[in-house]
Amino acid sequence: MALNAIANLFVLGIFPWMLSSLAMRHGWREGRPSGWNLAGIVPVAAGFMGILWSLRGHSMAAPRGWTIEATPHYPTPAYLLVSGPYQYSRNPIYIAEGAIFLGWSIFYGSLVMLGVVLAAAVIAGPVIVPREERGLEARFGESFREYKRTTPMFLGRRRR
Repeated sequence: MALNAIANLFVLGIFPWMLSSLAMRHGWREGRPSGWNLAGIVPVAAGFMGILWSLRGHSMAAPRGWTIEATPHYPTPAYLLVSGPYQYSRNPIYIAEGAIFLGWSIFYGSLVMLGVVLAAAVIAGPVIVPREERGLEARFGESFREYKRTTPMFLGRRRR
């Protein structure tokens, strides 16, 4: 658990700072962010809240700890979570991470960071998410197909 927390701190906090130092920080003056750069803190905070909301749901669904099991398609959890943020998105953690990285791009005024955000979106949407969903469909069958039919992949309202 501690190793996972350290890895997340690096990926969601230190990595964006490091990337932003590779090129000019737009909007920064004398080593300080401008007002519009500070607006990037809003999506960063919202993203962290989204991750915490998602993790709370996983903790409640798996009281003995959130574990991921390997399947022939992809590691999937032993339960299908459809409440909390999962009622609005099949991928709320990806949405939250995207908000965090976009927020850091704004905060640091970093085009390099923005490029990484866009590259990650191009990879996650058509490659990673479908692979994960094949594993969920193989494990949960009709329950997942119904969830997939009624819940948007990224954001939106549930469909009937």
